[in-house]
Amino acid sequence: MRLDVVTIFPEYLEPLNVSLVGKARARGVLDVHVHDLREWTYDRHNTVDDTPYGGGPGMVMKTEPWGDALDEALADGYEAGAHSPVLVVPTPGGRPFTQELAVELSAAPWLVFTPARYEGIDRRVIDEYATRTRVVEVSIGDYVLAGGEAAVLVVTEAVARLLPGVLGNAESHRDDSFAPGAMANLLEGPVYTKPPEWRGRSIPDVLLSGHHGKIARWRRDQAFARTALNRPDLIERCEASAFDKKDREILSILGFAPEPGGRFWRRPTAVEE
Repeated sequence: MRLDVVTIFPEYLEPLNVSLVGKARARGVLDVHVHDLREWTYDRHNTVDDTPYGGGPGMVMKTEPWGDALDEALADGYEAGAHSPVLVVPTPGGRPFTQELAVELSAAPWLVFTPARYEGIDRRVIDEYATRTRVVEVSIGDYVLAGGEAAVLVVTEAVARLLPGVLGNAESHRDDSFAPGAMANLLEGPVYTKPPEWRGRSIPDVLLSGHHGKIARWRRDQAFARTALNRPDLIERCEASAFDKKDREILSILGFAPEPGGRFWRRPTAVEE
């Protein structure tokens, strides 16, 4: 996969040189190019923003530097053989970034990120490139940051770990929270390692049983318990048909009941166990 990032703070992207992403770059799994937007400015102040039409606070990032920077980045990528770019625009007004979207983006050969500052990029830039390639506006949460670079790091790490050869164990992400399949709307439960006892605290006996079926059931029940506590909305999104008999039993204990429409809802008097 090729990644291009256009930013006014290239140094912010230094974490892309460390950990799993850095190793993936060293092995050639990821080809990362970080571009300084100010290289495409034409005045002595390297101006990248201006006052908004219509008035109001803040500044808006200008069309010219972004257009020229993206033209060059796209041309370079085409020459390198990455012919299907996806333009990823970090913005609080975008589509929520989920594990499902991470999986979707991990299938693309080339991602181009446009982390903005100030009040964002002149909308004409996004509209222009939407006529040339796929554009995905992405929000990493219901809050506002000073700029989109942190979002680029979040999206890159979530996507890169799904690429073949990045994780030491290719099965590692299968049981992640939100992973497609059985964990699609569940949070991963607690995990344990050696020693078996620490400060008077033991690990659950089932994990020492060697009974893979019982361990799998325990882990799924724990996932339900954590999801019910921290994200009950995830369970309420699911169709009842997604759950087997044992799932329904644990959901009942956790205070959820099926409704006629085929989904589960949380009873107001629920008591968590």
